[in-house]
Amino acid sequence: MSETILDVQGLTCPLPVLKANKALRALPPGARLTVLATDPASVADFRAFAQETGHALVAFSEEKGAFRFTLRKRAEAPPA
Repeated sequence: MSETILDVQGLTCPLPVLKANKALRALPPGARLTVLATDPASVADFRAFAQETGHALVAFSEEKGAFRFTLRKRAEAPPA
């Protein structure tokens, strides 16, 4: 399965997570989304987002102030 890349560098909280959420909705279950961000607050935001939504944060890296998050879309909707 191919990986989708979302570049939200230069955007600040909460836009990176909101745009990632919108992109994930358009992807099939199990698909991967890589998000490129520069907002330091996005580190905590994406960890919380993954925990709250059930999407998996499968990779995270930081290099020279640029953050890279790889999320895997959950297989199905979380229980109510």
